[in-house]
Amino acid sequence: MSSLYPFAQHTLVITGVGRAGQVGEALARHFAGLGASLALLDLNESEAQARAAELSPVRSGQRFTAHAANLADAHAAQRAMASVLSAHHTSALHGVICVAGGFGMTGALSDADPDAWHKQFTINLDTAFATTRAALPALREGKGSLVYFGSAAALPGGSPKGMAAYAAAKSGVLTLMRSVALDERAHGVRANAVAPTAIRTATNMADMGDKSDYVERESVAEVVAFLLSDAARNVTGQVLTLS
Repeated sequence: MSSLYPFAQHTLVITGVGRAGQVGEALARHFAGLGASLALLDLNESEAQARAAELSPVRSGQRFTAHAANLADAHAAQRAMASVLSAHHTSALHGVICVAGGFGMTGALSDADPDAWHKQFTINLDTAFATTRAALPALREGKGSLVYFGSAAALPGGSPKGMAAYAAAKSGVLTLMRSVALDERAHGVRANAVAPTAIRTATNMADMGDKSDYVERESVAEVVAFLLSDAARNVTGQVLTLS
C-alpha cells in the first residue's frame, strides 16, 4: 500500500453513516483522507448522501457513494451490497465497518418493555449479521476485513445496569465477530471489534452533557484504521477496549 495514502485502491463499506456528529461521519472522513473509496450505508438516504457529499478526494479515481437500506433485513442488505459493488465497478471489498446500531436504556428487567428489548437486538445484532452475510463473498475475493462495534458494557467487568438489552445485543455482536474470525480464516477474511465506553458524539453530548471522559471519535477512527490495515494482517478475533 502507498505510505502516503495507505488505503488507496481499497473499497470500504461503512454502515450507519447518516446523522452528522456521529461515529460514522468521523470514520468516513478519516478513511477518505487515507485514500479509500467509500460506500456509505444508512437507513436515511438523504443523510447518507449528505455525508458522502462532504468528503473530498485526495487521489484520482477515489469514489464516495451513498446507499439506503434497512440493514436489519437480510434481503435488503444483499440488495444494498449489490448496489455498492455496481457503483464501485468491483466484485471485491477490502473492508466493512459495522457501525449501524443504537443505544437505549431498558431499565430493570422486571419493568423492561419487550418491544424495546427486541429493538436493541434488531438495530445492533441483526444489522451486523445481515451486513456480514451480504458482504462475505466480496470480502473473500478482496481478502478483506470486518470491524464490529461492541461496547464496554458487554465485556467482563462492564456494567449493563439499566441497559441489559443493549449490552446483551452487543455481546451477540462480539460472538458474531469471533464466529466470523474462525469461519473465514481459511478464506483470508479477518474480523475484529472495538468496545468503547461513551464516545463524544452529538447524541451522547445531548443526552449526557459535555464531559472530559468521552472517547474521541477521531481516536476510534484511528483504531479502526489499524485493524483494517496491513499492520494488523495477523490480528483476528480480537476485541480492543477503548476508554
